[in-house]
Formats: sequence, C-alpha cells, structure tokens
Amino acid sequence: MKKIGVLTRDCAGINAAIRAVVRTAAFHGIEVLGIIKGYEGLIDHELVELDKRSVSGILNRGGTILKTARAKRFLTEEGQNQAVKTIAENNIDGLIVIGGNGSLTGTHILATEYNIPVIGIPATIDNDINGVEMSIGADSAINVAVEALDKIRDTATSLERVFVVEVMGRGCGYIALQVALAGGCEEVLIPEKETAMAKICADIVEGSRQGKKSWIVIVAEGSAKGSDVAETIVKKTGLETRLTVLGYIQRGGVPTAFDRLLAARMGSYAVEILKDGQTDMCVGYTDKKLITIPLAQAIQPKKIDYERDYRLIKILT
Repeated sequence: MKKIGVLTRDCAGINAAIRAVVRTAAFHGIEVLGIIKGYEGLIDHELVELDKRSVSGILNRGGTILKTARAKRFLTEEGQNQAVKTIAENNIDGLIVIGGNGSLTGTHILATEYNIPVIGIPATIDNDINGVEMSIGADSAINVAVEALDKIRDTATSLERVFVVEVMGRGCGYIALQVALAGGCEEVLIPEKETAMAKICADIVEGSRQGKKSWIVIVAEGSAKGSDVAETIVKKTGLETRLTVLGYIQRGGVPTAFDRLLAARMGSYAVEILKDGQTDMCVGYTDKKLITIPLAQAIQPKKIDYERDYRLIKILT
C-alpha cells in the first residue's frame, strides 16, 4: 500500500485522529491525501497532501482541519461513481473514514459495492456506534455539557427556579444520561424511554411542597423540544421555569485527554490494519484493547442500558 486517503466528520478529537493516521502512515512510508469536506470533497476532487509537518500542532484543536459537509449526492449512484473515480484517478489504495453512523455507512458502501479497501474510525458525540464502547468526541461533549450545567445549577439554586436544559441526542440518549448523572440532575428525558410529563410535574410539585427550591431537567433533543417541556412544567406546576439549549457548543472545544488518547490509538491502529489487508471494518477500543468490528455490524442501531443509569439518577436525587 503506497497511498491512502482520509476523510472526516466533525467533533472534538478528530484532529488527533488525523494526526495519528498521517504520522503512522509516514512511519510506514505511505503517502496520505486529506479529503476536504468529507464525501462532498471526494465527489468534487478536493484533496490535499498531508505529511508530518502539516499535522503538527493540531492535537488540541477541536473540529477537523479537513472540514466537513453533509453529502446528499453520495446517496446517489452518480455521486458514488464520481467518488470512486476520484479514488482511482489519485491512485488511492485505501480509505480511512473518521465519523459517525452516516459516515461509516458510506464507508461500508464503498467496500461492499465498489471493492474499495476501507477502515472506519468511530467519532461521534452520541456514542451510538454498535459494538464500540466509546467513540471519539463523546467524552469531550459530556465534559462541555457538564461544565455548562454546573454554572446553570448555581443560578437555579440562587433564584430557586426550575431549569430545563436541552442537550444533543437526536436518536440516542447517551449524552443526556451521562450529563444528568454527572450533574446531579433530578430528571432526564431520552428518546429510548417514554416521557411521562405528568409524573415529572407531580414529582416537582411534591418536592416543592416539601421545601425543595430548584430542579434541573435534562432533555435529549430527540425525546422532546426543551421549550415544550418547560412550557408544560409551568402550566402544571405554576413554578417559574427557564430553558437553556446547549446546542452545538457540545461538538466543539478542546478535546479531553481521554479523547486524544483514544484518537491516537484508533488512528494508528486503523493504518496498521488497512496496511495489512483488512477492509470493511470499524476500529474499536474495549477493555483496554483495540478491536475490529465488521462495518455491517457497527452501523446497526446500538442498544444502551439506559434503565441502569436512569434508576441510579432517581436513587441519587
């Protein structure tokens, strides 16, 4: 293998993964082409040479130096054929894709339908890649949200109010659960569990009757709109309620040490196994060991044990 390409989505820790890919490839005498704007760049032939110097100083930077974009065109046969043509014209022997479920699904398509050697690296704040214990970016997103939550709690306590905090998680409640548990929150709403607003409001009323002065309710964006939850609480409890939507701040920022270490290990391992002939696989890190999972398995819906963490949240509050 003489030349590989690398493309990404965006979240904290991805630059550390790019650095690991490029420097491990350089160690083995393999050239690396960075693909600008993900699959869009692969279709439009937007490539840049990457070497050890070009990835210097990016370890602590959030986002991705390669940029990213949603690529609806890649969902079409025409778009896929153009992407494959770009790979062939640039003599790319294999591809490493760093991203979430959508990116890895595209990676699987390239492997199975076009016979392109590929390896996926899981990077998503939702941590929803099946078979992978932890994805790059999830730890950083949780830390960003918890830091914001600590500040919100100061205000909630001082003003004696109910605060509804909406976090990311369109199809997965992982972030919401971890933030609620780490932040000592009273309630959490997640897509995997039916929302019982009547019970939540009754608990708030009873707590208020017993002298509790402040509440924080975490809402995963895929379970309900934070604004609707806040409005319902006001109507059913009569208590002053405020909404905070954390939004995209959870995707950016300086990656944690955990995410940098994870990215370094996964990025380097991805090059090693691609070089050795493996393909259509996703890299994982479980029980302090690097593993590989078939991409066909990795892109399936991931089941999380939300009941365990939800029960603990209720016990501790």
